[in-house]
Amino acid sequence: MRAMILAAGKGERMRPLTLTTPKPLIPVAGVPLIEYHLGALARAGFTEVVVNHAWLGEKIEAHVGNGERFGLQVTYSRETQPLETGGGIFQALKYLGDEPFVVVNGDIWTDYDFAALRRPLAGLAHLVLVPNPEHHPEGDFLLQDGQVQVPSTSVDTLTYSGIAVLHPQLFADSAAGAFKLAPLLRFAMRDGDVSGEQFDGHWIDVGTPERLAATETLLARL
Repeated sequence: MRAMILAAGKGERMRPLTLTTPKPLIPVAGVPLIEYHLGALARAGFTEVVVNHAWLGEKIEAHVGNGERFGLQVTYSRETQPLETGGGIFQALKYLGDEPFVVVNGDIWTDYDFAALRRPLAGLAHLVLVPNPEHHPEGDFLLQDGQVQVPSTSVDTLTYSGIAVLHPQLFADSAAGAFKLAPLLRFAMRDGDVSGEQFDGHWIDVGTPERLAATETLLARL
């Protein structure tokens, strides 16, 4: 099973830190954010990882290299224009193969065990959901009996963690270019093709300087 780390964002909310450093290389407690993912994926038994990049992507390649020092084989999907989440994954499908693969947002920190995702996929996607954080109180989706649904209200919703297993068939009707992942997931939910789980461990969307500081505070306690 292969994995993909989404690392193409410009990190505009993290400026000025991201003016010269791509967000995946911003140090969190002295360790570049992407290294937490690479290490966790290697410990979970993954060996092949695809990293997409755009903004300052050459710095990501220079730091991570071929992945050998992490016990991984890293391939890069280089984006010359912003492709958003769905478009970035679609472009990288040629490196990910025909089987389900793990996708991880490069701007989160978590102690989720990626080994839990190394199991057969029923449907087109499996999402890891977390309790709604303070900055996103309305949540994203509803989890009911192991199935993820589009909510009609914000009651009992959960937030998409940025961790998922996706089947390439989810993109069967997609075309090259920029597009978001969420509409594809919502369409698949209506057909009952998206399973999910709730994760109650440590998870932070490291999207702002304030949440970066919160992550470092958490790591100091662990």
